[in-house]
Amino acid sequence: MSNVLDSFRLHGRRALITGSSSGIGLALARALGQAGAALILNGRNADKLQAAAQLLRAEGLTVSTAAFDVTDADAVRDGVDAIEAAQGSIDILVNNAGMQIRGPLHEFVDADWHTLMKTNLDSVYFVGKTVAQKMIPRGCGKIINICSVQSELGRPGIAPYTASKGAVKMLTKGMAIDWGQFGITVNGLGPGYFKTELTEKLVADPAFTGWLVGRTPSRRWGDVEDLGGAAVFLASDASCFVNGHILYVDGGVTATL
Repeated sequence: MSNVLDSFRLHGRRALITGSSSGIGLALARALGQAGAALILNGRNADKLQAAAQLLRAEGLTVSTAAFDVTDADAVRDGVDAIEAAQGSIDILVNNAGMQIRGPLHEFVDADWHTLMKTNLDSVYFVGKTVAQKMIPRGCGKIINICSVQSELGRPGIAPYTASKGAVKMLTKGMAIDWGQFGITVNGLGPGYFKTELTEKLVADPAFTGWLVGRTPSRRWGDVEDLGGAAVFLASDASCFVNGHILYVDGGVTATL
């Protein structure tokens, strides 16, 4: 009889993590690597990717890099083809690439809307579909799309971001519905408010931090390491019958008014 802990192990599997040169993406990569997966870091900046890869290799993890633009469908196809030709199958995909552009909706610049949607939504479609086309003939695969508490909740000044993350939530469900028959599970991971390079100003703002900590049942900001266990669960056999689900790791923000 197998031990349930063995179902969380990722040895012998290869994971592609988009937007993984820093922040949440790097933390997710580290967690999957610690569980045994061979890592492929993706981003547009090859130098940043190499620095991140060196950091993880120094921790004893197996890491390679693949620099391509996830908002460019042709670049995605070429990048995924190159990975599979040189290294073998992509068993786990984490669609993490994303960005934020803030501003009142009535003053929002149309070009910024399109940039944000390309990065947050189109990339999930492009990379998800391309990798799924490789997974389908093999009859297995794990896809994790990074959602957000803004997949459920809004705040002033981020309506386009909220729209993009709400769409990622529903795209995740649609992927699960269409691809579940092929042995692929597609789930979402929804971070709450985490301390990263992108949130430094918010963390340093006493008024915002006071509001957030008071609003969060766990009474603190999230640390990126808090996401690791959930990512490993969704990437592993431990979640083999979990499909089309959004797992919020938010300290309870989505549970309370």
